Amino acid sequence: MLDNLCDVPGVLVGHATDRDGVTGCTAVLFEGQDGAIVGVDVRGSSPGTRETDRLGPVGAVRPTHALLLTGGSAFGLAAVEGVVRFLEEKDVGLDMGVVRIPLVSAAVLFDVVVGDPSVRPDEAMGYEAASSATSGAFAQGSVGAGTGATVGKVLGLDRAMKGGVGSASVFLDGGLVVGALAAVNAFGEVRDPRTRKVLAGPRLEDGTLGDTVELLPEAAARLRWGESTTLGIVATNARLSKPQVSKVAQMGHDGLARAVYPVHTTVDGDVVFAASMGRVEAALDVVGAWGARVLEDAIVRAVMEAEGLPGIPAASDL
Repeated sequence: MLDNLCDVPGVLVGHATDRDGVTGCTAVLFEGQDGAIVGVDVRGSSPGTRETDRLGPVGAVRPTHALLLTGGSAFGLAAVEGVVRFLEEKDVGLDMGVVRIPLVSAAVLFDVVVGDPSVRPDEAMGYEAASSATSGAFAQGSVGAGTGATVGKVLGLDRAMKGGVGSASVFLDGGLVVGALAAVNAFGEVRDPRTRKVLAGPRLEDGTLGDTVELLPEAAARLRWGESTTLGIVATNARLSKPQVSKVAQMGHDGLARAVYPVHTTVDGDVVFAASMGRVEAALDVVGAWGARVLEDAIVRAVMEAEGLPGIPAASDL
């Protein structure tokens, strides 16, 4: 048991990290020509995405071959072309007779104010993330899409803390596996879902961590749309249809709501994808509920594994 998304058979995860530019991207590949059946639920008011319309419950195109979570805001969507190129070189894609078309959906987070704003994930970084994808253990914290991620920004970036990438999984009866991966760049703080303790959030002048909701009335006028986001992926070896994976993605947002406080604000671009890779028979509500549970665990792990930047400490620094 890896306790990460790769516990789901057929799932591979890879990162590309630019530590000088403080940005990166994370690719999730689904093995085989059939890829995965993927759904999505976009709840944030400031999302940046690619090829999410076809993931709806009535979408006619079945397979998705990869997902990409990327920094760089809208500029970072250029990294998708690298994932597409990698898959094309491997002859993976939807067979259209004259060509196979790799189908890659993506979502972005805003990290351009943390490092060098002229450096964003590009085609080369997308290719690097895809080509490094593994079905085993992979780095978490300040890597890939989590390289420049921050949380707890109600008092401004100079009082925020480090976000990151995290992953978790669970094995259930009947051979069912549910895994999750999160890239956490939230406006709100991250809390322990069990104890409600703030793990990473706005830093007050006395050195303690504040409550974003309590601080919000005085800060609301300074907020800018699009600067925050939590991105999640839930994957399972359960046999699910397009409408069912859409429901799992919807239920996955419960995990965000339990670990990020507040979530789904007007300045967040929260997106959850859900992917079915298997043939295991399982009740939809079991998959959805446990998907939310492992996603909240992934969010916590993202901030606990993160490493601080100059002026932006991590939870491990406190």
